[in-house]
Amino acid sequence: MSNDRLIYLPLGGAGEIGMNAYVYGYGPAGKERLILVDIGVAFPDMETTPGVDLIFADVSWLVKNKKRLEAVFITHAHEDHVGAIGHLYERLGAPVIHTRAFTANIARGKLAEYGVGDHAVTTASVWPATTKAGPFTVGFLPISHSIPESSALVIDTPQGRIIHTGDFKLDLNPLVGEAFDEELWREVSKPGVKALICDSTNIFSPNPGRSESEVGPEVQTLIAEAKGMLVATTFASNVARVRTLAEAGERAGRSICLMGRAMRRMVEASLETGVLTRFPKVVSTEEAREIPRENLMLIVTGSQGERRAASAQLARGKFHGMQMQEGDTFLFSSKTIPGNEKGVIAIMNAFSEQGVDVIDDSNGRYHVSGHANRPDLEKMQDVVNPQMVIPMHGEHRHLREHAKMTLAKGRAAVVCVNGMMLDLSGNQPKVAEYIESGRTYLDGSVQIGAMDGIVRDRIRMALNGHVTVTFVLDEQDEPLGEPWCDLMGLPETGRSKSPLTDVLEQDLSQFIGRADAKTLMNDAKLEEALRRVVRNTSQDEIGKKPEVTVVISRLSA
Repeated sequence: MSNDRLIYLPLGGAGEIGMNAYVYGYGPAGKERLILVDIGVAFPDMETTPGVDLIFADVSWLVKNKKRLEAVFITHAHEDHVGAIGHLYERLGAPVIHTRAFTANIARGKLAEYGVGDHAVTTASVWPATTKAGPFTVGFLPISHSIPESSALVIDTPQGRIIHTGDFKLDLNPLVGEAFDEELWREVSKPGVKALICDSTNIFSPNPGRSESEVGPEVQTLIAEAKGMLVATTFASNVARVRTLAEAGERAGRSICLMGRAMRRMVEASLETGVLTRFPKVVSTEEAREIPRENLMLIVTGSQGERRAASAQLARGKFHGMQMQEGDTFLFSSKTIPGNEKGVIAIMNAFSEQGVDVIDDSNGRYHVSGHANRPDLEKMQDVVNPQMVIPMHGEHRHLREHAKMTLAKGRAAVVCVNGMMLDLSGNQPKVAEYIESGRTYLDGSVQIGAMDGIVRDRIRMALNGHVTVTFVLDEQDEPLGEPWCDLMGLPETGRSKSPLTDVLEQDLSQFIGRADAKTLMNDAKLEEALRRVVRNTSQDEIGKKPEVTVVISRLSA
């Protein structure tokens, strides 16, 4: 009897939406040959990750085992699935990357920023074409989503077939990309599917998903009736929507201008790879400035409230010389991802203050989701008829609800979160072991661990302010003057109505006057004592205990 096992290990994307990274392995325990499916990013916010540029999965375990890594497979070109490829490629041992043409175009661009040549990415053909990677045989099975050339992965192993759905919806008329082909999926599933690793994003949406083709007529009516300049934002990667918006603007007699790097990049990639064979003529921002407002339509980045995107910059004033005015219309042809509401609402209010009419998707007319709703997830299970279902791509509540639905349908299921390694070898999924997982932050140009304390310190300084205490002693450990303070992020005066700096320095001087020789000779004790004085005095004066940095200098002859 073989001692080999089949494992599934999410490092990101299971217990959260975004930052997808899923490992599959086969072989003797601890020596399995591995493949990685997707390597994406998540995006920071000022409350929990101030100053951070990007977040990706902690791949330390995979780095330690990179000699066992056969290949990386990317399901589609959304940032939460491919965005970390350039940042982590070398750390993972420069593995071969397999993906379809459109995603390959995007991935090569990301790798080029790190000096990695096009050879790193192999363009894959669709099913029934397959790729051999150690004990795995992997095929790309087309599926509809909100970006071109999305694919599920058919992963054949010595212990059975796995289907990893990636992100998907059951759209029979997606406008761009492949429609859901139920007959093909049934054919692929006919030999038997051991495990379906399945998207869980919209498990709580009770109605069947809607087709991308339903958006066009509504958008066309809106744009035709709009006065003044019309600006629309959507996910740049949803090139079907971008084209729908552009064509509606063109029919209304408006010139089209794409604003934002990602918007232009996605359209260019679509045309370069043949995903789009046509796109309305666009004008440059310089040309746009000379066109009458009522004859102009801007399609811009920033549907999620991103501070540096075109939408936010227009809300704050000007962007590339363009400015919103009273009577203009701004359309959000997108859904606000949970967690981004504050930024989006801030932009809406800023436009409202300018007299701009803001239209969002609260009525469901100008956007459809790229993810399968609950009835569609049930249908996917019925089409594939897997032995077991492992929910992925969702917060814990999504995974749990998806598992409950699966169990109610008579199939095995388990809630598997980041770091939980499952053994799929038997008839029931079982936990094999737990791997330390977490997050890695891109902070400027440096990768830091979530547990390094850097971001935690940043948050504490933001919440409590900061005081720097400087104190100088001579070589006989005698004070040269009194300690002095520099304050950042703190009120100038406190409860005593005196300058806070003066109060702190007075209390520090009194402490130094009382300190014994042992304290003055011991830098560690002296530093801790000065810090305690500052924090206690600040608590009395302003009700806060700031972060304190103590600089002790000892002068020698």
